[in-house]
Amino acid sequence: MAHELPEAARLRELLAFHAEAGVDAALGDSPADRFAESAAERATAPRPAGRPDTGPRPNAAARPPAQPPTPISRAAPPPAAALPGLQGAATGAPPPPDVATLEAREAAARAPTLEALKAIMERFDGCPLKATATQLVFSDGNPAARVMFVGEAPGRDEDIEGKPFVGRSGKLLDRMMAAIGLDRTSAYIANVVPWRPPGNRTPTPQETAICLPFIRRQIELADPDVLVCLGGPSAQTLLGIKEGITKARGRWFDYDTGSRTIPALASFHPAYLLRTPLGKRMAWRDFLAVSKALAQIPARPGRG
Repeated sequence: MAHELPEAARLRELLAFHAEAGVDAALGDSPADRFAESAAERATAPRPAGRPDTGPRPNAAARPPAQPPTPISRAAPPPAAALPGLQGAATGAPPPPDVATLEAREAAARAPTLEALKAIMERFDGCPLKATATQLVFSDGNPAARVMFVGEAPGRDEDIEGKPFVGRSGKLLDRMMAAIGLDRTSAYIANVVPWRPPGNRTPTPQETAICLPFIRRQIELADPDVLVCLGGPSAQTLLGIKEGITKARGRWFDYDTGSRTIPALASFHPAYLLRTPLGKRMAWRDFLAVSKALAQIPARPGRG
């Protein structure tokens, strides 16, 4: 028989479960059983008074036939464009994934700078994750840095602050970068998917495909000397590999931006290292390889 956890430990696990599911705030100081309240309301609600007895009822056959209800004429609702704040929302739903992916590709190609790309993404409504996220999580760090780190998607802390890697994973990433002489002034950080999935779930293949043109353009405009894909989803999406991160980590790949080829390394995501501390030794080797590559690649003018 399993040993029962103390009450405090059970409460901590329950709070952790709700936090992972995206519950950010309580509606009251104490829990309320809404089902019990509804049952009590039904039990105490007054019943309608019975019909008074006024004598013999007329024969049903003698009653006049019931008339059909008069149809109610309803005016057509105004178009969405005529309502304030609903311009462009005539359909009320994002376009199909294939259409949204094409629109994302065309929109990303029009961005001449990172600032313009961010503005385009803030206006883009093709990804359904935007409707549930707090805000766009575009990037953090120095866009002119020589190394760029790309994760999978923002979590709860990132969704609140609007910056990638600011929670527990971000603090670990900061320590990993500091071990090779980097910080957020000498690195550029982003995610494949810039909007938080509800409950920190894994983005669907359709959501990832819609966001892929944006991160590709972001990498192209940042133009780093070294690209580091943190985690299996990031490496599989950007590098086109099929195997898991355990087999792919530590290996160098060529990432083609269309204008130049960037050496790219796959490594563990900091969130994985928090769950599996034994992987930190291999991640340390990966970061040493990044440091060595930066030392061997000649620095271009204007790169920090």
